[in-house]
Amino acid sequence: MSILDRFRIDGQVAIVTGAGRGIGAGSAVALAEAGADVVISARTHEQLAETAAAIEGVGRKAHIVVADLNDEAAIRGLADAAMETFGRIDVVVNNVGGTMPRGYLDTSVGFLERAFHFNVSTAHALTTAAVPHMLSTGGGSVVNIASVIGRVAGRGYLAYGTAKAALIHYTELAAHDLAPRVRINAIGVGSIATSALDIVMADDGMRTALEQATPLRRVGEVDDIAAAVVYLASPAGSYLTGKVLEVDGGIDAPNLTMPIPDL
Repeated sequence: MSILDRFRIDGQVAIVTGAGRGIGAGSAVALAEAGADVVISARTHEQLAETAAAIEGVGRKAHIVVADLNDEAAIRGLADAAMETFGRIDVVVNNVGGTMPRGYLDTSVGFLERAFHFNVSTAHALTTAAVPHMLSTGGGSVVNIASVIGRVAGRGYLAYGTAKAALIHYTELAAHDLAPRVRINAIGVGSIATSALDIVMADDGMRTALEQATPLRRVGEVDDIAAAVVYLASPAGSYLTGKVLEVDGGIDAPNLTMPIPDL
């Protein structure tokens, strides 16, 4: 077997959340290129249709589920959709998440709890729904999309960073519960050129500052993360579980600071 064959997941079925654009869409298409059929979900049908067309363009099947993935029943339903459509589940990519920056005293208990729900509880809901089906066919792989802000500190990121740090430790803990047949890993994502950075990318000064604060001197691309997803999901990553693959350009501190004044 060629080493490149270890990155193939031919005949497998993946579920990718938040797959309408950005990292989710890129990861879904990358998994299809590696041989998987993919269940994709987000709120906007038009965006999902574009992702589905790209998946079908590389010769694999896509199944669209339009849903509010903040809703526990909806996100659990993705496992049912995969079983009904494809008859198995091998890979889950928990990509949906995110929280807007906010000052400390403006971060209410409710805001913090919503951040935790959107970034951690949704991942748990889908994973627990999918794992029994993974076990029925021998095992599987879960990839959680975390963030560098889950391990470094900066102003404005209290809710988001706390939630992503929880997702990272969730991954480490769940790996022990799910071993040996289901692997679960996370990706500590850095600054990636998606719609979340549109304002920064459109401003030459802000973009240059971001790049200069990154050891590799560039903003990450969606394919940087998609490649990591394929690695963790495929036999190439079969000896990893409970780990965080840090795809962040080498940063050890936030490379985008929030203009939040002292209290």
